[in-house]
Amino acid sequence: QVQLVESGGGLVQAGGSLRLSCVASGRTGSNYAVGWFRQAPGKEREFVGAITWSGTNTYYADSVKGRFTISSDNAKNTNYLQMNSLKPEDTAVYYCAADLAVGDYDGISYYLRPFTYDYWGQGTQVTVSS
Repeated sequence: QVQLVESGGGLVQAGGSLRLSCVASGRTGSNYAVGWFRQAPGKEREFVGAITWSGTNTYYADSVKGRFTISSDNAKNTNYLQMNSLKPEDTAVYYCAADLAVGDYDGISYYLRPFTYDYWGQGTQVTVSS
């Protein structure tokens, strides 16, 4: 069992930055692939980015590429989503999710599917004002 808790959301002006954290507990000492998703009101949950099991590779949605960065601190069981140059269209609830499958998979297609992931956090609200 893995519990994920996101934090770091809030209200920011367009052009600003936020860093979201995703802390894992319950089954620490193991690697996971971690995905970040977001869901805006009235819209489906969409893929934001992911970091692979080894931490070697990251993948991003085109809408955030070059602005968002995912990183991991395994010693702290924490994954980060650094969001720069935020836009009003980035407003959403952001979720992290953990995939317990061992090993890296080639290509973004595996990581952008919500059903790839075994555990999800409760989400943190990000609001970007214009």
